[in-house]
Amino acid sequence: MSKRESIARYSLIIKKLRRHPASFAEISDYLALESELQAYNFNISKRTFQRDLNDIRSLYNFDVKYDPSQKVYFIYFDEQAELNERILEAFETFNALNISDRLSGHIHFEKRKPRGTENLYGLLHAIKNKVHIKFTYQKYWENELTERMVKPYALKEFKNRWYVLANDLKDNKVKSFALDRLSGLEITKMKFQIPEDFNVNVHYKYCFGIISPNGHEPQEVILSFDPFQGKYIKSLPLHETQEVLIDNKQEVRVKLTVFLTHDFFMELLSHGEHLRVIQPAGLINDLKSTFKNALKLYD
Repeated sequence: MSKRESIARYSLIIKKLRRHPASFAEISDYLALESELQAYNFNISKRTFQRDLNDIRSLYNFDVKYDPSQKVYFIYFDEQAELNERILEAFETFNALNISDRLSGHIHFEKRKPRGTENLYGLLHAIKNKVHIKFTYQKYWENELTERMVKPYALKEFKNRWYVLANDLKDNKVKSFALDRLSGLEITKMKFQIPEDFNVNVHYKYCFGIISPNGHEPQEVILSFDPFQGKYIKSLPLHETQEVLIDNKQEVRVKLTVFLTHDFFMELLSHGEHLRVIQPAGLINDLKSTFKNALKLYD
């Protein structure tokens, strides 16, 4: 049996269990059906199935356990739910790209490729082991490169870019650094301790995007979308605090509690005529001013 065939079988087992727990007989029937559809031999014995579970655990860092009361197997994680889902999504994407042949005519990739991901492993190592890191950083609005020594706390993703959240030793402030503007990463052996009162999820709880609150208080924001755009807003909420207030043929009105950062402001602008801000008044005035200045460009 080829390695490609084995990896494809792992993918099928996980795909089956991701939908719902299943018995070995159900998994075996599913693999037999896929064998006919894909012209591979995915049929396995109970012993081979147990070896597959060990391989899945070793290769992909999640477990498939057996529930004797229900007599079914299920996917088990001991990590947070959103991380679990991303791991499974990445797994399925990897296998789809790795197993398929001659992909160029069937997949259209995003031309704007994320940069800086080569440092993800090193940064995770530094975060896990709580050691200082050094790197060279380039801000978009500054011409000069700067050398940074920081205490890395966590990684964050936003709009297909990765950032490292870290305490900058220059001024002892927690900041976010984009990985695509970071170079010359050096992992030191200098240890540090994360403050007991710091929690990355609490830090970003009311943030939209990557910009930190910087001492401001979150505000209640009410937005009104036209019914068509509202479908997208309901299916992919702008923020975890989003609450639907009105949903009818005239509008979809939602309430958020967020910091009014530049990231959030730019998101509102992107919805154009499909969005009307109802509150707060300061945000409405800022949007009016921006739209007026944009119109001047076409006078």
